[in-house]
Amino acid sequence: MGRTGLFDLERYFAIYGAYHSHPVNVLLHTFLVWPLVFAVAVLLHFTPSLYNFPSGLNNHGFELNVGLVLTLMYALFYVKLDKKAGSLAALLLFLTWVGASVLASGLGFGRSWKLVLAVQVFCWPALLIGHGVFEKRLPGIADSFVEGLLMGPYFVLLEFLQSAFSYEPYPGFNKSVKEKIEADIKAWKAIKNQKKLS
Repeated sequence: MGRTGLFDLERYFAIYGAYHSHPVNVLLHTFLVWPLVFAVAVLLHFTPSLYNFPSGLNNHGFELNVGLVLTLMYALFYVKLDKKAGSLAALLLFLTWVGASVLASGLGFGRSWKLVLAVQVFCWPALLIGHGVFEKRLPGIADSFVEGLLMGPYFVLLEFLQSAFSYEPYPGFNKSVKEKIEADIKAWKAIKNQKKLS
C-alpha cells in the first residue's frame, strides 16, 4: 500500500500529474528530462574525486565524486518509493552516470561544458513552452524547486510505464492518483477563474 511523508509516491505523482496533463507537455518531458539528467552528470564528472578506485578505473573516467554520490542517493530514494519502477530508475541513473563519465572523460572539460550548455539551452525552453503554451500552467518546479529536481526523472519513467504497460506500484494507485490530479486541476482552475473576475 501507499506510504506517507517523505516516501508518499501517490502524493508526489498526483502533484506531478496535475502540472503535466496536456499530451504535448507530457511528450516533451518524456524526451527532454533525461537528457537534462545526462547533461548534469557530464558536468558533475569534473567535480573532485573523493576516492581513487584501484586497477586504473579512474583512467576510464570512473571516479567516486559528487556525480556518483548523487546518483546513489537518487537511486536509493527511487527504490524506496517503489521497488520495481524505482529499481529500473536506479539502473537508468547508474547507466547515465557511466555514459556521462565515459563521454566527459573523452571530451575533456571544454567540449563537455559546451555540450552541457547546448542541452540546457535546448531542453529548458522547450519544457517551458510545454507548460506555457500547452499546459497553460507554470511548472511545478516553480512551486517546489528541490522536489521538482528530485522527482522529475522518476516521474517521467513512471508515467511511461503506466501508459505503455499499465503499470501501477500497488493496486488502486492509478485510480487514486487520477482522482487527486482531477481535484487539483479543478481547484487550480477555480482559483484562476476567480482571479480573472476580481
